[in-house]
This record gives sequence, structure tokens and C-alpha cells, in this order.
Amino acid sequence: MTRTPPPVSPYTGEQQTLEASRIVILPIPYEQTTTYLKGCRRGPAALMAASGQMETYDDELDGDVSTLGIHTALPVAEHAPTPEAMVKAVEEAVGRFLQLDKFVVSVGGEHSISFGVVRAFQEKFPGCGVIQLDAHGDLRTTYEGSPHNHACVARRIFEVAPFMHVGLRSCCSEEAELIRREGIAVIPARTFLTRPEVAVEALDRMPDQIFLTIDMDFFDPSEVPGVGTPEPGGARWYDALRFLRELTRRKRVVGFDVMELCPRQGEVISEFFAAKLIYRLLGYIHLEG
Repeated sequence: MTRTPPPVSPYTGEQQTLEASRIVILPIPYEQTTTYLKGCRRGPAALMAASGQMETYDDELDGDVSTLGIHTALPVAEHAPTPEAMVKAVEEAVGRFLQLDKFVVSVGGEHSISFGVVRAFQEKFPGCGVIQLDAHGDLRTTYEGSPHNHACVARRIFEVAPFMHVGLRSCCSEEAELIRREGIAVIPARTFLTRPEVAVEALDRMPDQIFLTIDMDFFDPSEVPGVGTPEPGGARWYDALRFLRELTRRKRVVGFDVMELCPRQGEVISEFFAAKLIYRLLGYIHLEG
């Protein structure tokens, strides 16, 4: 069977090879349990295409993280027959790159993917915490008959790792009760935007090593309209960057993912935003560390 070649990468030259690269971008175009707008399976390819239009010099950091080498891997789990099979395939794929001591950035695809990613990071970095930027709770026990639905990913992560959620502005009563009962660290969007220091102070209660999972609906739909379930009242670009810079200064971010980008026909705002976000975050981690 012919394999789909990796998306076009902006990172050129010999440092783009896996052997010469410190960073690996892993596309995971999986979509099986989305429940509203569909199309996030196209997110990774759209993001990679948009990234080809970025300048690799970062004006904020006065540096170029691409000099570390950024390799775009072949997509994985696109045709996984079940959510359980997807989780296993993702865990194995991420784990292989972690064993090579690569810094792995996973790009989805629906948010259920992140549980497989987190399991691989927990194996490599035992006890690492997980911070989720997301508009939605994603804390249901099961949804539509599956514990690996995109609406359950935070519940699965909370069961295996120290967990903190930033940006919440939509959840069901079951999730709200779980948050109260278990004392889950949740910074609602209204708090994050009006008192951003609360989220920064909450970092002190998390482990030193952090995996970060970003659902693109964390951002306000006026800036990122290309998501499956847009929610009003989200973070904007500089709101997020202030928090992310503090996070990378206070903690060791061992990896991250970007999920739920759902490209919209006729515009490229969201995918370019996501590509720039990944690059800026890589700069915070690797140029300032």
C-alpha cells in the first residue's frame, strides 16, 4: 500500500532529516468521534501547508528555532479501526520518537488522540503533569458509548496524571460535579482573562515536568474560527503567549500537542495561527531554556 508522504514543511536543509533534528512534528489526522462540525482530520495537513508561509526568524525571541532541526514525520493512526486502536497506535508512535530523545509535537485531529500521546509521555517522564488549554470540560466518563470519545479525553488524562485545566467555558453537570468532588484544578476562561495571575500561581502546585495539550477552541473564535465547536469568550493571541511564556520559564515542558484544528474552506486564518503558535512555543522552550 502506498503511504501518504509527509506534509510540506517550511524547514529546509539537511537539518530536516530525523537524525539531524532535535524536534519531531507528528501529524495524527484521526477523526472518528467528533460530534458537531467535522473536518479536523484535515487539520495537520492544513497546518503544515500554512507553516510554509512563516518566517523562521522569530522577532520576539530574536532567534530561529529551526536551526535545531525540525523533522515532519509520516502521519499515523489516520485509519485506526477503533478509538482503542488509535490510542495504542499513537502511544507507540510517540514512544518511538521519545526513545530517540526527540522533542515531540503531535498535531491532530480530534482531541481523543491526546490520551495516547500522554501515555507515551508518562512512560518516558514518570509523574509528569498535564496542562490542558481547552474551552470544554472533556471530563465525561463515556460519551456515545466510548471512553475514548473526544468528550472524555480530560477524564482519561486526569486518571493517570497530575492535571490542570485552563480556559474552561463549557461543561455538563456531570463534569461540574466531578470538578467539585475531586478538586480538579480548573481555571475558567473568565478568570484566566480577568485575573491571569491565578493561572500562573496555580503552576506552583504542578510537577516540574509538564506536558501541554492545546485544543484550538481554547482561543476566541474571532481569532480562531476553524474549530469543531467554537465557544465565545476565549483567549486571544497575547493572552495565551503571556501564560505560555511563564509556563516555560517556571516548568520544564517536555512536549505538547495541538488538536482540533478544523480548517474552513476559503480561509487560512486558523491554520496559520496554529502554525505560528507551535513555532513560538518551540522558541519559548528551546531558545529561552
